[in-house]
Amino acid sequence: MSWQPGQDPIPGDRLSCDAIEHVIVPRARDIGGFEVRRALPSAQKQMIGPFIFFDQMGPAEFLIGGGIDVRPHPHIGLATVTYLFEGEVFHRDSLGTAAAIKPGEVNLMTAGRGIVHSERERSEVRQSTHRLFGIQAWAALPKSHEEAAPQFAHHGQDDLPRIAGEGKRVRLVMGRAYGARSPVEFPHESLFAEAVLAPGAVLPLDPDYDERAVYVASGEIDVAGDKFGEGRLLVFKPGDRISILAVAQSRLMLLGGEPMDGPRHIWWNFVSSSKDRIDQAKEDWRTKRFALVPGDEKEFIPLPG
Repeated sequence: MSWQPGQDPIPGDRLSCDAIEHVIVPRARDIGGFEVRRALPSAQKQMIGPFIFFDQMGPAEFLIGGGIDVRPHPHIGLATVTYLFEGEVFHRDSLGTAAAIKPGEVNLMTAGRGIVHSERERSEVRQSTHRLFGIQAWAALPKSHEEAAPQFAHHGQDDLPRIAGEGKRVRLVMGRAYGARSPVEFPHESLFAEAVLAPGAVLPLDPDYDERAVYVASGEIDVAGDKFGEGRLLVFKPGDRISILAVAQSRLMLLGGEPMDGPRHIWWNFVSSSKDRIDQAKEDWRTKRFALVPGDEKEFIPLPG
């Protein structure tokens, strides 16, 4: 495909663009030899489009026998979007799904009125040292879909559009961009994509959505003369056409969409437009009214506090 040349702002000219609204530094925490960086929600911004939660997982290297073990836990009112750069995660849920996700693929688990899932690593993977590096985001569901039936969808590498040229490789996970549209269905206009840039490559980001951000997973970029390294979420103001210059080999996640239909409450793994609905979900989990995960029924994460 042909990339449209960027006109304004000009990479390297700090006066040509004042489009960055926030620079969010994720909160890092170690969960037993495995670091997670959480960029959303933050004090500066709760949501970008529908995305209300954004975690970078790793990069981590596990020794033989090691790996992640996220026990069964519930969700309501959201969809989890899992995308890996390295490694593998094995997903099970209360719908009976049992599926591994690998780099360049996407798992979209729509919780709706309620779902339970676990995320672990298979015994075959644990038999050697291995790495894990990826992103998990939560997208809030519009009010019309908060109580919909839960669903799960997996899309492989070949399903997701790839746009390449001029030192750039983009894999479109959700939404539309660069003349392509992802087959991943979500009931709210949204953008989610991976971009890998060679040094010196320029990635345009048009104002197709009112809310847009770029997360630097690795490398370093320049936006209008300011440089940003890994672990930074840049939230852009609406309306400006952005040009992102790769200072070094860089991996970015693009995210955004149209504004959500009102604020959301978030508590533990629950997202809803209603506080009462979250209170109900708490009680449902405490009293074991959620469905079990077939093949992973023995363990669970208790309700906090």
